[in-house]
Amino acid sequence: MTIALADASLDPPVFLAPLAGITDLPFRRIVAGFGAGLVVSEMIASQEVVQGRPLARAKAELGFGESATSVQLAGRDPWWLAEAARWCEGQGARIIDINMGCPAKKVTSASGNGACGSALMREPDLALRLIEAVVQAVQVPVTVKMRLGWDDASHNAAQIAARAEAAGVRMVVVHGRTRCQFYTGQADWAAIAPVVQAVRIPVIANGDITDAATARAALAASGAAGVMIGRGAQGRPWRLAQVAAELWGAPTPQVPQGAALADLVVAHHDSMLAFYGTDLGLRVARKHLGWYLDEARAAAADRARILTMTDAATVRRSLRSVLADAPGPLQERRAA
Repeated sequence: MTIALADASLDPPVFLAPLAGITDLPFRRIVAGFGAGLVVSEMIASQEVVQGRPLARAKAELGFGESATSVQLAGRDPWWLAEAARWCEGQGARIIDINMGCPAKKVTSASGNGACGSALMREPDLALRLIEAVVQAVQVPVTVKMRLGWDDASHNAAQIAARAEAAGVRMVVVHGRTRCQFYTGQADWAAIAPVVQAVRIPVIANGDITDAATARAALAASGAAGVMIGRGAQGRPWRLAQVAAELWGAPTPQVPQGAALADLVVAHHDSMLAFYGTDLGLRVARKHLGWYLDEARAAAADRARILTMTDAATVRRSLRSVLADAPGPLQERRAA
């Protein structure tokens, strides 16, 4: 099943969610390499992009010229958001996404970044002005990622989605929780169904989708056109391709184990050091290494030792040694 947004064909409809501090350039490239219909950049503050802050622009880098990549922007000022979208489009971005779903206090609080992210769901008129400003500023497709609402008393995603569609938005992603839930409890995929019924544009289900079984259940409950996976891809960049293979008949990915997994992890580590610089890269990469080592069921002592190393060459050697002999993921061993 292909979702067409202007000249961007999103196939299969299994997308990588934007995750702050995780879905950076190196990780998105690995996930895209296994096979994903769309990968989304980390959330980028619109004003910082316009003002030329290097880290903000680096976060958007992969969006430039890549048809299956979306650049996600955050903010609550129509001018800054429009200017950021215009700049990203000028650099080659093919899809612009507006963040109306981040629940983090530093994003939603007026004392933080100015009450944006999911806080915009409490201000639907302002949210619409932001959407209109971005749609009018660019020629590329504009999408929106949101939650069900601010809290259980205000499920207004369907109403906002309908207004967004009328303003020119081409696709909506809905996380099946309210902002006040953060990531607690279970995502309510059935609560996404009213959004699907309210619009004609594609709606993508998000939240607690980690494998083919949960993806199938989310699609059945919501009626969505596709799924978006976030935390389920941590340490498993091939997971989206596995879901696409089982649900839509896409090519089945070869899940790396042993020496092959070591090659992938070392290459990912090297790309992070090249992207961030050695000192920062060593620190930023640790969470990814931890997830890979957990997925491979490496010994706890080996995991702790590698995650405290400060020399890149030593990290590489240790990763190859440990991962080559690690048992591998339980589900893969059962399938063998």
